[in-house]
Amino acid sequence: MFYGTGAVTATLFFLVIFCFKDKPPTPPSPAQAALLTAEPEDYISGIKRLLMNKGYVLLLLSYGMNVGVFYAISTLLNSFIKKYFPDSGTDIGQIGLTIVVAGMFGSVISGFVLDTTKKFKETTAVIYFLSFVGMIVYTFTLPNTGSIVLIYIVFAALGFFMTGYLPVGFEFAAEITYPESEGTSSGLLNASAQFFGIIMTPITRVILESKGDIGANLVLAGILLVGFIMTMLIKSDLRRTQAQRIPKVSPSIEGITVGGFSVETIT
Repeated sequence: MFYGTGAVTATLFFLVIFCFKDKPPTPPSPAQAALLTAEPEDYISGIKRLLMNKGYVLLLLSYGMNVGVFYAISTLLNSFIKKYFPDSGTDIGQIGLTIVVAGMFGSVISGFVLDTTKKFKETTAVIYFLSFVGMIVYTFTLPNTGSIVLIYIVFAALGFFMTGYLPVGFEFAAEITYPESEGTSSGLLNASAQFFGIIMTPITRVILESKGDIGANLVLAGILLVGFIMTMLIKSDLRRTQAQRIPKVSPSIEGITVGGFSVETIT
């Protein structure tokens, strides 16, 4: 298995090196075209500006909470399931696979909805709330059902919404932080997710051992509720969309101001 994984990753590495271009021949959108003429900023300055953006800070925390809860559930899956289904060793692995597959569909569908509606905050909030609802359902379904099939369904729903939240969070961050580097904003989101995951997993294990699965899951659900409230407090300042809607009137370069930053746009 390890040799196979190494072979696949090595193949992907060489494909990226030799087959992928650094950037497209033309900018994919007016917003990206505007960045071509913007003055480059150093990495530290970009991070400072991001951390001064209240909406982004709220998203940074709420994103980390959501993904941290998902990491805690996934890591402790065996401990949660074994208590009520002691002979479900094979099922636990298959439930993990179910979470991944459902998450794939969730990511694609949420991305499609986001691209179609352009409702970044609304989509983020709805998916976050459904993740919270799914967590509540899971909390009280696990100890009160003898059906492993129902557990599959509940975890599929959790995977669908919690994994589907990932691309939506990245896109929402890119919108409210434009014209900052998307690599920087998404990198901080990933760091937040890892940070919360590292904290939540051992804490959840301690609560699980002392208060039981219902207590542990209610704590995780409470964290999701706090994250949802934070999401609702984020101002829907769609800077990137604003830049993309600038009318094309002549083949010239015009200065615009987006989110307090002066950039140039090619029209």
